[in-house]
Amino acid sequence: MPPHHTKLAPAAHVERPWLLLLFSALGLAGCASLLAGTLIAPFYVPDYNSISDTISDLAAGRSEIIMDVALYGFAAGIFAVALAASHAHLGGPWWTLGIVALAVLASIVIVIGARNEYGDGDNNGVVIHIYLVYAMGLLVPVTCAAMAPGLRASGHSAACWALIASGISWSVLAPVFLLSPTAIDGLLERIVGLAFCAVVVVLSLVFASRGVAGIRKD
Repeated sequence: MPPHHTKLAPAAHVERPWLLLLFSALGLAGCASLLAGTLIAPFYVPDYNSISDTISDLAAGRSEIIMDVALYGFAAGIFAVALAASHAHLGGPWWTLGIVALAVLASIVIVIGARNEYGDGDNNGVVIHIYLVYAMGLLVPVTCAAMAPGLRASGHSAACWALIASGISWSVLAPVFLLSPTAIDGLLERIVGLAFCAVVVVLSLVFASRGVAGIRKD
């Protein structure tokens, strides 16, 4: 007697409000981690100048653990936002592209923190830091461009424009930073980093608002 096969109906997708709130909180905490690291680490690096010295200089040497942990925290925040975007899928293929871009960006930040091949002048072996920077320079605006339509279509118009503004800021400032003289590249890098943080913050707030709305609905 042939086995009995039961066709299962597809489960309706329901957003879990507390899950979105958890992911959004982790996203905001990741940005706070990066900001805290850039503010605290300079106190432990002799003769450090926040205008002329880059964040990479903080992640090398005897006190590297401070900035490394800050970068790992930021990476965790980015990945949490990618998980939230996957759970509350607000678009088609473009939104999916944005999710993938966020996940790759989180991986890039982890590798940058793990490989101490910058700031200390160590160029032994395969140096990939600059290539990671180039990849990040491309993926941040891709994330913004891919996710903005989904935000607009789902009623988050203000967040859509904020994401576009962050992406444009990054696209303009990132090349300026790469071409800037060493006398001011530390300051420019921090401004560029704020543009990246703004992307994570905007998406975190969107998912937090959806989580709160879901709790009130229940």
